Amino acid sequence: MNPHLAALHAYPFQKLAALKAGVTPPAGLAHIAMSIGEPQHAPPAFVLDALRMHLGELGSYPSTIGLLALRAAASRWLERRFGLGHGKVDAQTMVLPVNGTREALFAFVQACIDPRRPALVAMPNPFYQIYEGAALLAGASPYFMNTTAATGYLPDLDAVPAAVWDTVQLLVLCSPGNPTGAVLPSAYLERALALAERHDFVVAADECYADLWLDEAQPPPSLLAAALATGRDRYQRCVVFHSLSKRSSVPGLRSGFVAGDPQLMQAFLQYRTYHGCAMPVPTQHASLAAWNDDAHAATNRALYREKFDLVVPILAPVLDVTAPAGGFYLWPDVRGDDVRFTRELFAEQNVTILPGSYLARDAHGANPGAGRVRISLVPDIAACVEAARRIRAFAARR
Repeated sequence: MNPHLAALHAYPFQKLAALKAGVTPPAGLAHIAMSIGEPQHAPPAFVLDALRMHLGELGSYPSTIGLLALRAAASRWLERRFGLGHGKVDAQTMVLPVNGTREALFAFVQACIDPRRPALVAMPNPFYQIYEGAALLAGASPYFMNTTAATGYLPDLDAVPAAVWDTVQLLVLCSPGNPTGAVLPSAYLERALALAERHDFVVAADECYADLWLDEAQPPPSLLAAALATGRDRYQRCVVFHSLSKRSSVPGLRSGFVAGDPQLMQAFLQYRTYHGCAMPVPTQHASLAAWNDDAHAATNRALYREKFDLVVPILAPVLDVTAPAGGFYLWPDVRGDDVRFTRELFAEQNVTILPGSYLARDAHGANPGAGRVRISLVPDIAACVEAARRIRAFAARR
């Protein structure tokens, strides 16, 4: 077996299941699950209609490169959403469909890392664990950049020594961040690209939460826009990952796309041709319908905004919590042991959240997730409000 498998950590939800084992919450309280970032809003009817309409096309193998119509829809969405300008994303050479960002992030790291020389994959800490696992299985080592209140929950690029950057082959960024909800400003993204140029690495931006933000006047920027602003008209060294799971509340569709530097896309397409992960044609038709429509995404965003508006005032008197710039997570400081807080909250209130320390690693003398918890505002509004009231009651007694 691959020896790198031994280096993998247990996934956070495996650890959470073990933490809850043997605990019996009150039978009179319905369980409210807020640990997993699985959107629960109703899927758009027109997306489901498109899926059903094309089920007859399951009788043929899909191509890895996908339908040109889907790649064109993704290209036009990127241009609209991030103000790139018409024709700035070439559907023929700059976009590939993928079966969700998790699959794509893992695969891209395998294709990107050169095992003939020492390799680091720099990433935020806390982080989406696929970043770490992908790096380890590619034979690289993770380099963690702690994101804390002191850094504005942004990875501190200037704190990384030049000798480390010289060994980095891939920098993974996430904006809005999971779990912090922090948005990387354009100037930050431009700084990352300058470092990539100087030290010869690729920047991969996980932007799967990019259509979820709180201030309607300040949508999160994209790495692609930063590339154009700095004269990189072919998105040199840039790859971005987008998904319909969060934007369109269709996590089970397993649909997204990767876009960026056409040289990187060409190599990634070759990898994926062998990987055997082509998107089913009915899924492609449903996906292009979703990327062509922005109204449903705005409606979806408004629902999360309403949840934050209702939940944060309930929790603020007992927890150090603020609404994030983007995403659908709360990342409060529980002023104590995050693992104990999670277990006892489940035992007393039948609400499941996730310990922040499960999402981070000890690095540079600290675990930046310790003492925090991630609360996913994915249930319906009534359930989110009820959960907030239970969390408040629990925290107040502590």
